[in-house]
Amino acid sequence: MASEPRKPVVAIYPGSFDPVTNGHLDLIERGARIFDQLIVAIARNLEKDALFPVKERLEMLEAVTFELKNVQVAVFDGLLMNYAREQDARVILRGIRAVSDYEYELQMAMMNRKIEPQIETVFMLPGAAYSYLSSRLVKELARFGGSVKGLVPEIVEERLRAKVG
Repeated sequence: MASEPRKPVVAIYPGSFDPVTNGHLDLIERGARIFDQLIVAIARNLEKDALFPVKERLEMLEAVTFELKNVQVAVFDGLLMNYAREQDARVILRGIRAVSDYEYELQMAMMNRKIEPQIETVFMLPGAAYSYLSSRLVKELARFGGSVKGLVPEIVEERLRAKVG
């Protein structure tokens, strides 16, 4: 019995990435080692008051993932599961830092499974150095004049300084 060739596993790592942090980058790099293709998908979320416009977030993510040849950065609107089907993705990659993240992410994963049972959600824990890190905290720190060195890639640090003074 001949086996069928293995279909490449495409995963989507969705988020607002406003801005991308070293915690995000940690998950992207690790996800790129696991999956054949990783799409870092910026959600165009109209409810969030973004610091960086989508175009600038796209540019920063492309710059920091440039050397990862199986990583693609994209923007999507609407339901994640619709986008995942369009991309022929089989996995949604999500990061979980704390129990509070887990509760929200579990609800989302179960709803996504209801919408599209063929797509699995994979949760990854951040590296210990990034377990407390969030875009919201980075923006707050930057707005109050604190250093974000080591929390975000250098290009993001420069753009944050320019944005918040």
